[in-house]
Amino acid sequence: MAVYDYRPVWAGALCDPDINGGQVSRIDLYASPERNGTVVATAGPAVRLRSTVYRFTLPDNLPDGRYWCTVTFTPGKDQPPATDRTVRVDFPLGTGLLASAEQVADKLNVPLPLSAMQREQYRTVIAEAQADVVAYLGRPVVPQPRTLLEAHPLFGYDLDDPQAWPIQHLDDVVTVVQHINNLDGTYKVQLLVGLDGAMEEPIVRYVVAHASESVRNLSSGDEGGRRVTSVSAEGQSISYESAPLPGQAGALPALDSLAGYRKRLYRPIPTVPAAPWPYGRGRRYSRW
Repeated sequence: MAVYDYRPVWAGALCDPDINGGQVSRIDLYASPERNGTVVATAGPAVRLRSTVYRFTLPDNLPDGRYWCTVTFTPGKDQPPATDRTVRVDFPLGTGLLASAEQVADKLNVPLPLSAMQREQYRTVIAEAQADVVAYLGRPVVPQPRTLLEAHPLFGYDLDDPQAWPIQHLDDVVTVVQHINNLDGTYKVQLLVGLDGAMEEPIVRYVVAHASESVRNLSSGDEGGRRVTSVSAEGQSISYESAPLPGQAGALPALDSLAGYRKRLYRPIPTVPAAPWPYGRGRRYSRW
């Protein structure tokens, strides 16, 4: 089965229906952006993973491609159901790539559905752009699962807060996926450790933009190629539309725009031990 994580938005803000007495009821998949006609697949209700994150279990036998979805949820108790008509799901899910072939096609103005050859070509350039991001950041962009057995939570912290658990990865991103009460005062805790690049819009934008540019540079046909502005009468010269300069609107994002995601190593600063008082200023108060 394939899983899709959904974040409900209501009244312009993220909401958590479960703690307000509501529910994320169902997701319906359609084959066209009009979201009408026959429903390709339906799943629900969603399971709450953590605050504002709900997981649907979708059938994994659907053909590769894009599906336009509607998600029905109840924001809270005694409130009418809301319908989110902005969700799109690109199959296959869970491939480890930060973007889908359909996202690259959108950037190139290539019509859907894609052929199998186009999809394989786009996945290749996505993996190459993602490898550039990993090399620059010096860290993976796909989080790794970890499990704590018989862990004691710290008093005063929410159980969804990573600080509530004895985690040794203090210099990395930690997400609490699930905590199960062992009924003896301890918990089994499932964690994700590492940067989840698929949830970071700047990283996804970089991967999609540079994957699209790779296809555009390699394209020999009209699909996805550069826009021609003029052609000589004899066809001996062709002029193309110039790309925006770095820093301008629409320009390709640079690698250094992702500098904020580079891992910061924690290392104590070595200091020279001070001589004991009264010979040195090793105490808070001294005579000098």
